[in-house]
Amino acid sequence: MYLPAWPGLGWREVAGPPRPDLPFPLRAPAVTAFHTARNAIYHLFVELVRSGRRVVLAPDYHMGNEVRAMRAAGAQIVWYPVDRYFQIDLERLRRLCRQHGPSVLFVIHYAGWPQPMEALSRLCAEKDLVLVEDCALALFSEHGGRPVGSFGDYAIFCLYKTLPLPDGGLLVQNRRVFSRLLRMPLRPSGRTFVAGRMAELTLERIRSRHPAVGRRLAGAKAAIGGLLNAMRVERVPVGDTGFNVAHADLGMAAVSHAIAARCDANRIRQRRRENFLALRHAFIEEAAVRGDLPSGMCPLFFPLLVAHKHDAARALWRRGVMATELWNDGDDSVRGQDGEDARFLRRHVLELPIHQDITPGQIERMAGVVRELNIVLPFAAARRECQPA
Repeated sequence: MYLPAWPGLGWREVAGPPRPDLPFPLRAPAVTAFHTARNAIYHLFVELVRSGRRVVLAPDYHMGNEVRAMRAAGAQIVWYPVDRYFQIDLERLRRLCRQHGPSVLFVIHYAGWPQPMEALSRLCAEKDLVLVEDCALALFSEHGGRPVGSFGDYAIFCLYKTLPLPDGGLLVQNRRVFSRLLRMPLRPSGRTFVAGRMAELTLERIRSRHPAVGRRLAGAKAAIGGLLNAMRVERVPVGDTGFNVAHADLGMAAVSHAIAARCDANRIRQRRRENFLALRHAFIEEAAVRGDLPSGMCPLFFPLLVAHKHDAARALWRRGVMATELWNDGDDSVRGQDGEDARFLRRHVLELPIHQDITPGQIERMAGVVRELNIVLPFAAARRECQPA
């Protein structure tokens, strides 16, 4: 068995006909397509800081790259807590507004679960806050029949977390449009990078369908990668690799635009929901950070709570499940200012893949591996860790 963390790339995604019914944000009216989402965040916050909006309310539970991009743009961060269910305390936000006078609220939709956007929108209107939605983990999710990312003044999307693309980060401007961001002269990310990522994504599809063949191809790919390293060929990275201002003016590859135009959002959402529900049925509900699945939500992964994250990830890898250690560390500036719930999530959340490439049979086998390895954090232990000192 081999279950990749990313959806793989096949003939249908590359050569199928473009779809006439592409959903938000792929056909948003004011959108700029960057190489990565962190590039979009950087350029947005450069403009916000220039306009006098420097102080940003940001969550203590975050990846790190988004905060590094904001700080590089000159933003000043005020942290607000996120609880162990990925939720925001609105009253705490109100107190922080009174104490610090922020001008921007940055909200993350974790793993596809929408935040309470109506209440947050009312708060922003009341306090004159610009609302920025980070939808990197929530492409195709909806809230109350509306797509996430359509509530705030601005929204950020990371396409390649959900779709089999080499790259792609979208900045959507719903209101207060900065026209300069619509006319940016963005550089291409480079043919070597695009070809390498296309090969990786194609290999992921083959390995998930034909593991023995995929292993042999993976060996050949590793040899090619070593040759490129020896030749010092520069490859601009994506993923959890930090933020580099020198790469901030890179645009989304043309082939990523073409593949995105062929995606079937409804099919992707439905398959991910089915896979999530199958895993939820396989474990006790408390095995996940959250077990609810609101109508219209497109879950990015199954957020499994494990006792020992590093050991659990490696045990799953050895069994062919490419689980991901979610956000072990945030930006350095949050240390000492993050809450216990954020630290709990960093210690225990492991991503199990549920993407549209994974079949029901593979989900069943993955659930069996998780049960056999006995890696789930006991519910009683989770409750003890979350009790206040």
